[in-house]
Amino acid sequence: MITREEIANVLDQPVYDGDGNKIGDAKHVFFDDMTGRPEWVSVKTGMFGSTESFVPIRDAALVQDHLEVPYGKDQVKGAPSVDVDAGGHLSETEEHRLYDYYGINWDSVLSEAERTDDDRFAAGPGTAGAAGAAGAAGVAGTRGEAGGKDLRGTAGTAGGMTGRQDAMEREAMRGDQAMTRSEEQMHIGVERHESGRARLRKYVVTEEVQQTVPVTHEEVRVVREPITDANRDEAMAGPEISEAEHEVTLHAERPVVETETVPVERVRMTTEELTENETVRGQVRKERIEAETESFTEDEMRQGDKRRGRE
Repeated sequence: MITREEIANVLDQPVYDGDGNKIGDAKHVFFDDMTGRPEWVSVKTGMFGSTESFVPIRDAALVQDHLEVPYGKDQVKGAPSVDVDAGGHLSETEEHRLYDYYGINWDSVLSEAERTDDDRFAAGPGTAGAAGAAGAAGVAGTRGEAGGKDLRGTAGTAGGMTGRQDAMEREAMRGDQAMTRSEEQMHIGVERHESGRARLRKYVVTEEVQQTVPVTHEEVRVVREPITDANRDEAMAGPEISEAEHEVTLHAERPVVETETVPVERVRMTTEELTENETVRGQVRKERIEAETESFTEDEMRQGDKRRGRE
């Protein structure tokens, strides 16, 4: 069982189930107004802790830096939703519904609370009065020790009295005329999710290329030379009058195209993280405390003096 002294180590800490699965983070601890003991812990679940689920803390254990509860993650996340915004207390109906959901016998809870209350009053009038105020006073005291964290009390169940009425009576018993003002704080986190995919794909395209290359060819050109002393012998070597042929082979160049595959570059993908500012807006509630003054007339004050005289 978690003690009052351990509450400061519970708030804002991770909450795990018995199989080692993280359920969420502890947000509030609720005390029983009759026994003054921690009874419930609310766990922030869902995206950005948008959901708050209630789980019994009586069988929970503080293990190193987290709280471990004997209930499964899915069971806690499926717990009945409870509205504790009005006064920060669980109603008797809501608490009864939570006990039923977690399989805790409601009659045994009442019996335990009554035994604790009887033990307080058995110590004598003076001690019982101090013990009765411990439910509300203890919450305020632990609040200071926990560095401003919100620790709230649950509804008392004896005699059909609501948690707010019980707290008000105990506040009057110890004569404390101060109020505690609380406010909500907005905590913003980030989560990483898949936003898209990128891939490299290689495919083949065919394109026309053009290149100019020089080519040569041979053409026939008739060269006529006059008879000179130098070529006279060759010119007179044949018959005087005859028919003859002389053939010359002509050559020409033409382009020949060949292709060759060569590597030209390597392409790969990398990722880089870019940070940008995004404005997140939300609503938080704050409590305000104002003083109200009621003035009495002279007749009302005289009547009050007469009543006190009779007393």
